[in-house]
Amino acid sequence: MRHFTKSTKLDNVLYDVRGPVVDEAARMEDMGTHVLKLNIGNPAPFGFRTPDEVIYDMSKQLTDCEGYSNAKGLYSARKAIMQYSQIKGLPNVTIEDIYTGNGVSELINLSMSALLDNGDEILIPSPDYPLWTACATLAGGHPVHYICDEEAEWYPDMDDIRSKITPRTKAIVIINPNNPTGALYPREVLQEIVDIAREHQLIIFSDEIYDRLVMDDLEHVSIASMAPDLFCVTFSGLSKSHMIAGFRVGWMILSGNKRIAKDYIDGINMLSNMRLCSNVPGQSIVQTALWGHQSVKDYVVPGGRVYEQREYVYEALNSIPGVSAVKPKAAFYIFPKIDTEKFNITNDEQFALDLLREKKLLVVHGGGFNWHNPDHFRVVYLPRIEVLKDAMGKLEDFLRYYRQ
Repeated sequence: MRHFTKSTKLDNVLYDVRGPVVDEAARMEDMGTHVLKLNIGNPAPFGFRTPDEVIYDMSKQLTDCEGYSNAKGLYSARKAIMQYSQIKGLPNVTIEDIYTGNGVSELINLSMSALLDNGDEILIPSPDYPLWTACATLAGGHPVHYICDEEAEWYPDMDDIRSKITPRTKAIVIINPNNPTGALYPREVLQEIVDIAREHQLIIFSDEIYDRLVMDDLEHVSIASMAPDLFCVTFSGLSKSHMIAGFRVGWMILSGNKRIAKDYIDGINMLSNMRLCSNVPGQSIVQTALWGHQSVKDYVVPGGRVYEQREYVYEALNSIPGVSAVKPKAAFYIFPKIDTEKFNITNDEQFALDLLREKKLLVVHGGGFNWHNPDHFRVVYLPRIEVLKDAMGKLEDFLRYYRQ
């Protein structure tokens, strides 16, 4: 009998944000167990609501959204994104440089498939958002992970980046604000990355989906605004900033020196046309969301939910013996470190499974973000403080007796 196996292209692909530990959580839920999900940035289950104006405007336009749009997206959506990119200082952007997508995820996949030949290298941060590594791998490329330094606010290690550039390196990826660490890169760090990209003639891919979830009166700077002579691809969207992850509204902006990437852009256009278009109802509210009341600002100032929950979880984690964490400056993730010698932890996936089974807490182990030491895990601090208090108490109690 003939048996069908999965493609070998998947051998080095992982996505443990929805991986084996999550599968075990689903099994437990099927048996009637309540699991607190601190594993994924999904605001809706924790009471974050889409702005009323956005819902209203979509409802008024639904009957106009039944057909395909232009492959790149609705004119009104792309125009609003173009204007937003101008405010962010992205150079040399026209409406033809804007592509809408079903979330940023679709566009990451498209951009990698259009660029990479077998064996081409691309620099990706470690820890990373694992979709970048997965999409580069599936496109035939070789992801090369550069280190982000926990001792330096999780900023990229520039010496490590330089040491990993070869003649096959085509591009560098940055995630700013960062997932999973919550780091926000200041202008001087971005300038160093621009200098390296300029020296080695690299494309810059910048994942900025959390650019409106910045705290402590800090400023998000788009790296493309600092590199008019380079070719940059910037990704953002509404999934997180407007608490509408299920609407799958993302976009990609090409900027800077497009002349050096003409053939690559032709490839992007080819793949964009093949998918016909992204979801039209989602596109219909981009203009409203970008230029209406920015409700996310209410969350990230003192007294706002995201801000206060960040403050609580940071203090709570650092008060647990054997656990430490760098304070995140943006997004809604924190990436704490465990003293693996104190707890004799050698397998971070097993640690996450044991925590799930004993305390019904679901987190993602560091290996799920291509962090190759068994000493970190990611916590999403979207639940209200009273829920987080219960979770942190359970974590502390679990660690008090845990030994692998």
